Amino acid sequence: MAINKRGQVLMYSFMLGLLILVLALAFTQPVKEQIDSIRNTTTLEGTAGLDCANSSISDYDKGACVVSDLITFHFIGGLIFVAGAILTAKLIFQ
Repeated sequence: MAINKRGQVLMYSFMLGLLILVLALAFTQPVKEQIDSIRNTTTLEGTAGLDCANSSISDYDKGACVVSDLITFHFIGGLIFVAGAILTAKLIFQ
């Protein structure tokens, strides 16, 4: 017995949503390591970092430190939100 087109689209959307969720969880550690590297005095590549632990940096550098802190949450949270939207959209709008 074959699945009709609505069932196929539902299964495809579940697979796509779970794929994005798994990718978001897989990207968490590399993104966090990169952000931590940027916030240090020198990055992993040996270039100058933001030196966020220094209290005498300029206001622009302090702002960059705050924004770099928020990147991890917004990037990973955005991917998880998209995955959740895909998973629930097909359940609601069948």
